[in-house]
Amino acid sequence: MHFVKTKGILSANNRMNLYRGCSHGCIYCDSRSKCYHMEHDFEDIEIKENAIELLELSLKRKRAKCMLGTGAMTDPYIPIENEIGNVRKALSLANQYGFGFTLITKSDRILRDIDLLKAINDKTKCVVQMTLTTYDEDLCKKIEPNVCTTKERVAVLKTFHDFGIPTVVWLSPILPFINDTEENIMGILNYCIEAKVYGMICFEMGLTLREGNREYFYKQLDRLFPGMKEKYIQTYGMQYQISSPKNHALMKLFHQVCEANGIVHDNRQIFEYLNTFEEKSKPIQLSLFD
Repeated sequence: MHFVKTKGILSANNRMNLYRGCSHGCIYCDSRSKCYHMEHDFEDIEIKENAIELLELSLKRKRAKCMLGTGAMTDPYIPIENEIGNVRKALSLANQYGFGFTLITKSDRILRDIDLLKAINDKTKCVVQMTLTTYDEDLCKKIEPNVCTTKERVAVLKTFHDFGIPTVVWLSPILPFINDTEENIMGILNYCIEAKVYGMICFEMGLTLREGNREYFYKQLDRLFPGMKEKYIQTYGMQYQISSPKNHALMKLFHQVCEANGIVHDNRQIFEYLNTFEEKSKPIQLSLFD
């Protein structure tokens, strides 16, 4: 790991990256792409040492409350968070100043902060987003090796539901010829039904590959699935958007099952929900003499 000072922390849409880089080792990670200009090894985590100071200054200056978010580029609950604690500090500030919060993770380390997440949700809105890609536990350990498995993530989703905190699942990415099967999709859908998730985000059954993450992905395919790289190259060449040959049928299944079980599956509707700040009214205490 290494430390840097940054000029700002919140983006125009009030999202933040408290760390840059990741140690989860997911073989498909788009954040490895060169277009993001990460000038260090991906596993050498960059820590923004003044992030919390800048965040507090930003929250004090804001005229209106809003939803804050993290996790789009780097999973906030990588192991270094146990030592640095920037995510917990950010949640504490959101709670202190009355802002909503949403974050994306694959890690059950998020349970450490359930007290703050619930406190935020009691006042405003907190939404926990988790990525699920693979129903088969052994396959999950191959393609997402250094993070908790799908079954463990589903247990986290159930816990947050029990605490009244809404959850959203990202069904992404689905790797052609590897986990693009009806069995896999139905397994994940059934997990989400059991966990009573609010919604599921899925753009299509596939993944993106561009310079940086393509090379890493193909190297892992050679190691884990001999011959698969050649199949990808033959099928897709240098395409950026990689769609499963089963995309149409699997997307139809996805939408049908979500609709039948009351799971929101319109991406625009979910993003609107994630971005909408809601302030909950305090219960009125009646006097004994009323």
